[in-house]
Amino acid sequence: MDDLAGFLRTRRSRVDPAAVGIPTDSRRRVEGLRREEVAHLSGVSVDYYVRLEQGRATQPSEQVLDALARVLGLDETERGHLYRLARQRRRRAKAPGGRVRPELLRVLDLVADGPALIMNHRLDVLAGNRLAGLLYGRPLPGLNTARHLFLEEAERGLYADWESCTLDVVGHLRLAAGKYPEDPRLASLIGELAMGSERFRRLWARADVRARTYGRKAYRHPLVGLLELHQENFVLPSEPGMELVVLSAAPGSPAEDGLRLLAGLGEPDGDARSPVNAHVREQLDDARPSSGTPHR
Repeated sequence: MDDLAGFLRTRRSRVDPAAVGIPTDSRRRVEGLRREEVAHLSGVSVDYYVRLEQGRATQPSEQVLDALARVLGLDETERGHLYRLARQRRRRAKAPGGRVRPELLRVLDLVADGPALIMNHRLDVLAGNRLAGLLYGRPLPGLNTARHLFLEEAERGLYADWESCTLDVVGHLRLAAGKYPEDPRLASLIGELAMGSERFRRLWARADVRARTYGRKAYRHPLVGLLELHQENFVLPSEPGMELVVLSAAPGSPAEDGLRLLAGLGEPDGDARSPVNAHVREQLDDARPSSGTPHR
């Protein structure tokens, strides 16, 4: 799905030669740096670097990777991605499972004032609280936000910053492909997105990687209008590939009013703060073992 050779080629093409002290003129036809220029600046032989870009050289040393990251101007996320791609032949990470512990489902219900979801590395929504279901306007199990974003044209209007969201999603999937190169379901998703979306194909070809941590997320909900929210992504260390995503509104903001209005939808008694909402209770019931034996 992803490889060291392709990543090096795309990163090389975006480096401004003048920024690394290489004079240019109108006759230069190469975008970015030439292979021999990267090799010279990195302190490796041209032959070895060419073999790296052709996928014929394996297991580059830490020193070589450090030098390449410096010359190519990689940020922290890109540097980590480079190292994972270089180590793929040595160690293959098994794709994580998709089971959500009941304790995590209870955590979702503790988030009363904003949408909260648990997602995996493929951007499948594994669980969510009631507000998250109301935000997306559909049952959450089975929802993949990448597919929702790129392929479900009728749903595109939900994302007020659609183009920015597409950059984040493709960057995340690039990172996931580097971490789990042998995940067939991830490969199938990427193929489906590439077949169905011209924008996805163009962004994927750029090989940009992005880490999802926090930032602004804006939604245009058909019932409550614009919701300008803040998103925090919490990695779950004991659940490889999973993260808890929480959306919140600034106190006193129109978005806070919008979430309060959204929370009241579908509540027969108008109480937006049900102690245990029905959506999460159903998920807890599904996750509870029938025999009474605790999960491990």
